[in-house]
Amino acid sequence: MTHSTRTRKLVLIAMLAAISFILMIFPQFPLIPAADFLKIDFSIIPILVGLYLFDLPTAFIVLILRSLLKLLLNNEGVNTWIGLPLNIVAVGTFILVFALFFKKESTTKSYVIGSSLATIAMTAAMVLANFVYAIPLYAKFANFDINQIFGASKYLVTMIIPFNLIEGALFAISFAIIFVALKSILETMSKKTNVSS
Repeated sequence: MTHSTRTRKLVLIAMLAAISFILMIFPQFPLIPAADFLKIDFSIIPILVGLYLFDLPTAFIVLILRSLLKLLLNNEGVNTWIGLPLNIVAVGTFILVFALFFKKESTTKSYVIGSSLATIAMTAAMVLANFVYAIPLYAKFANFDINQIFGASKYLVTMIIPFNLIEGALFAISFAIIFVALKSILETMSKKTNVSS
């Protein structure tokens, strides 16, 4: 990789991280009326673009940089300290599984299978993470005891599982639309960023 190619890659990574951060903080909207604190953002889309342009490690670098920007520029205290690790696990799980199927020459079938399995994996990870991590910590540090308000089992089955299944589907559909709309541009960028010396 030439110096100019390496510089171009670093600039693109920084841009994707910045866009991901912006999408993370605005706009957000709830999917389940009874749990309006569960809000979806589309910060994963630039991370998936990074996966397409480069590779899985680069996608994780974009994820880490975006998360650092969140901590530095939009830290909401307890909600961020507890919620951000959950978000990192969710996005990280999705892109990890998705990357096993999504290649530059992916078929529609492999895309659907990859995004479906990524959604299922993300949902399972969020059930586990909420049960062992988020529910106890929110009760202890945020005075938000889900066990008393909803009941942990009901919360996981009727809110966490549907939310993450819908969220994963929206991620897949959104990236597919963007990928199709910008395919020629992304292909050109991919060729430029992967030119070797």
